Amino acid sequence: MSRELSELYRSLAADADARELGLPDALRHQADRRARFRAAGGTLAVALVVVGAVIGTQVVTRPPTSATLPAGTPTPLVSPSPSVTGAPSSPPVSPTTPGRSPGTSTASGGTGTQPSRTPTSVPDRAFYAVPSANQTGIAPQFRDEAVLPDLCGADVGSGSIVHRRTRLLIYKLPQTPKGYVPDGTYTHSITIYRAGRADDVLDELRQAVRDCPEQKLPGGDTSARSRQRLLPDSGFGDGSVLFEMRSAGQDVNGDPTGVQDVRLVRAIRVGDVVTILWEQGWENTSSQRAQVDADSRRAVAAIRKWLG
Repeated sequence: MSRELSELYRSLAADADARELGLPDALRHQADRRARFRAAGGTLAVALVVVGAVIGTQVVTRPPTSATLPAGTPTPLVSPSPSVTGAPSSPPVSPTTPGRSPGTSTASGGTGTQPSRTPTSVPDRAFYAVPSANQTGIAPQFRDEAVLPDLCGADVGSGSIVHRRTRLLIYKLPQTPKGYVPDGTYTHSITIYRAGRADDVLDELRQAVRDCPEQKLPGGDTSARSRQRLLPDSGFGDGSVLFEMRSAGQDVNGDPTGVQDVRLVRAIRVGDVVTILWEQGWENTSSQRAQVDADSRRAVAAIRKWLG
């Protein structure tokens, strides 16, 4: 062995003798600490991996949130993403026209309230039922009668008629006991006119009354005259015309009675329909305005119910 190698061994031995070896318990404690540190490190690494995966998923799937912008800064518009092929898309919302409620339309086939269709025939139910207090035991009869008295030969609304029905109605006043003669009769008509013409018919009737303030009564007495005049009228249907025909009263023998015989005629428009109540009395009676008003309201109510 060379001298240099022997010196090296001696130096190593001296250095080893100078250091104290750890006790077995201390060595084991240090080994346990290293093992726990390695285990904790592994757990921490796994936890970091899991947290990273969750955060990564949220970043991918969560929609972006809008950041709070300073006041007065315009909000940027976000363009909608293209719809997936085959998926239904929401229809565009049309703006509401000012003055028109949503869901209404005046066009054919639209939604909402549509204009009512003009009827083409008059059913029995369009006529009002006579209240029991006015019934005489004689049922109304549907007959082909003139719906208006002659007004100096005027032709009122004849060219626009779609359909017409007329009935003869005999009635008594509520205070008249049963078994007495009736108090009056009506020629009650309902006429459907072409759309938009019914109001013109009322105007024609007003003008016919104005143009015929006086005329000869039918019959052989040339001195018997009838005077016509319009009366103020409102509150019936969509418009109405009321006029009276006044003449000297006569008894059944044709002799003067000394009193005035008054007949009332009212025409009422409801849409494209005109109903006329022509009260013609009974023997020496005159029309009672209160009764004619009550029957006019009944006539309007029945027509409105029929038209729906």
